[in-house]
Amino acid sequence: MAGAFGVVSKVAGKEGVLDLFYGTDYHSHLGTKFGGMAISSDGKIHRKIHDLSSGTFRGKFEDFVSEVKGNKGIGVISDYEEQPMVIESHLGKYYLVHVGKVNNLEKIAHDFKRRGGHFSEVTAEGPNPVEVIAGLINQGRNFLHGLEIAQNSIEGSSSLLLLTPEGIYASRDKLGRTPLVLGKKRNAWAVASESCAFPALKFMTEKYIGAGEIGFLDDSGYHQLKKPEENMQICAFLWVYYGFPASNYEGKNVEMVRNDCGRAQARIDRAEGLEIDFVAGIPDSGTGHAIGYANEMGVSYGRPYVKYTPTWPRSFMPQDQKMRDLVARMKLIPIPELIDGKRILFCEDSIVRGTQLRDTVKGLFRKYHAEKIHMRPSCPPLFYGCKFLNFSRSRNDFDLAARRAVRTLGGENARAEDYSVEGTSNFNAVVREVERDLGFTSLRYQKLPDLVSAIGLPKEKLCTYCWDGCTGCGK
Repeated sequence: MAGAFGVVSKVAGKEGVLDLFYGTDYHSHLGTKFGGMAISSDGKIHRKIHDLSSGTFRGKFEDFVSEVKGNKGIGVISDYEEQPMVIESHLGKYYLVHVGKVNNLEKIAHDFKRRGGHFSEVTAEGPNPVEVIAGLINQGRNFLHGLEIAQNSIEGSSSLLLLTPEGIYASRDKLGRTPLVLGKKRNAWAVASESCAFPALKFMTEKYIGAGEIGFLDDSGYHQLKKPEENMQICAFLWVYYGFPASNYEGKNVEMVRNDCGRAQARIDRAEGLEIDFVAGIPDSGTGHAIGYANEMGVSYGRPYVKYTPTWPRSFMPQDQKMRDLVARMKLIPIPELIDGKRILFCEDSIVRGTQLRDTVKGLFRKYHAEKIHMRPSCPPLFYGCKFLNFSRSRNDFDLAARRAVRTLGGENARAEDYSVEGTSNFNAVVREVERDLGFTSLRYQKLPDLVSAIGLPKEKLCTYCWDGCTGCGK
């Protein structure tokens, strides 16, 4: 994943720089590998990019921020590309950041090279997507036309912030899978991937930039250059996992949605007479689900595991599987006194691979002597690796816990679509196989209609591909 932030201030000096610095830092939950900033001052733009694998964004950029002044800039935290990229073209010099995934990257790059173009940043995985996107933008008569070309050419998702000495262009991807939100305060405007960046900086949310919308920010405000598209397919997993609890997407708060997801699970368990000693959330994103569950069920909320937050990031972010496993194992510290002899229900945001969860459950039963462990993920089983956002670039579909179950039940050639329909005997068999594989006393996934209801948007406005193979359909 990645997160971007941009700011334009009416007042030149340190305030705009500090807003950019802290606003970008508030996207640290979306990336761990690269951080970058570009700041415009008196027609000159200062850029800095740092590797974040050995330190935090704030620690890496404190010196840079102290050295520069400016009233507009863009920042990004990413897991893949070094950004912002500086581009020289007939449109002028500009700086570009990208959030998303370009599925047809190789085709665009091939067409570009066939016409005589070349790329300066090429790795073993191919050209830098930001440079490829810039190549599309440079085909335009102006920046607006170029951003429209990029929107219409990219398959996947790509939300962009483009900085010039005059201001910032903000372009949300055509189907709105990744969010952009506009903020305003007395002397400044900001645009962010995550609205949680606004309150501490005294910005108020002004509007949610629409799917495919393009706008321009300067010191006079926000100017819409292209109206939103009719269709939107925002990623529903934002509310389940990626999003920070204080963030809103399309006016729907992440923590409130997670609370409602937990309540939906509790209503079913209460009707069936499930008895537990307390409910716990697997931190951090499982916590909101668990609070909703506990409040609805009328049981205690406890913390048999606590997360060591100073140094350990989210376990999905490191790109090496061994490092993911290490992070997942090291970041959670048990409290044996809360586990011994207890019937515990855990709320988790999702079950992806489940390998570390299996080890955790075994430890709870064997080492810490839990009596029962019930698991309630707050979304349905993941049958399909995401092909629209960059969080899953290295994921093989067959690594997913649900797909392992499909293969166990139906053999090597079994098709996910024959098992992913809720309520069918095949779907129920997958749930029981994951329950057995991971060692739970009981496992019940969130029902997709309950998740959609908690989010509060029509299903056709959501991308639910990873669960049902559906992109923006109402079924």
